[in-house]
Amino acid sequence: MKAEKAQIKTNDVNDAYDIVMDAIVTQQLRPSQKVSENILSDLFGISRTISRNLIERLLAQQFLVSLSPRVTQVAPLTLLEIKQNFTLRKLMLPEIIALSGAKVDFDLINQLNKQIQNALPFKDDTSALKILKINKQLNLALCAPAGYPLVDDWARQLEDTAMRIYWLYIKTRQSFPYSSKQQSLILDVIKSDEPKKIHSVIHDMIVQTEERILNAIFSHEQFYTQDLVV
Repeated sequence: MKAEKAQIKTNDVNDAYDIVMDAIVTQQLRPSQKVSENILSDLFGISRTISRNLIERLLAQQFLVSLSPRVTQVAPLTLLEIKQNFTLRKLMLPEIIALSGAKVDFDLINQLNKQIQNALPFKDDTSALKILKINKQLNLALCAPAGYPLVDDWARQLEDTAMRIYWLYIKTRQSFPYSSKQQSLILDVIKSDEPKKIHSVIHDMIVQTEERILNAIFSHEQFYTQDLVV
């Protein structure tokens, strides 16, 4: 994705955050790339004050890492980070969604799922990113009815990292990591409001997705000895 300046109002921190996160997901800001207030200001047309706030926020969320007081980089994306993300998602998401159960807003979920299916197959990086963001919104909507705000924050951070991981799959396979058939199966199980069954099907879906992602990575030699950059 080409770097493009995005003029943002100086007080619109959330819009600025979304644009910088999009750049991290799509590797416009590549893993291990150095970042600074000046770099963010020049790339995205945002003020240095907002850039400073974004760097602090992204450091706290571990999407940026500080190597020294003067050197900050985009967090690396290696097999270790991928395995850790899937391990945490396998532990947390089945539990959270099982708690949500029939309290989920299925009208919203069906609407988001339809948006994803209508956008497939994607034509370019912009449409691929749009699908990932809708998918993130769908997954968070499955978690929200559990009623634990702190858990929502954890789930959001896991989903943001998952978007970075899914981007590797999208760029190497030119397809989405899972199908509408899988989504429909999951929704039917969640509607049943049977916690053990929900836990099982969500866990299995994450395991299957992990296998697809790792197979996509292992089939590309460029990933063997370097950061996972596409």
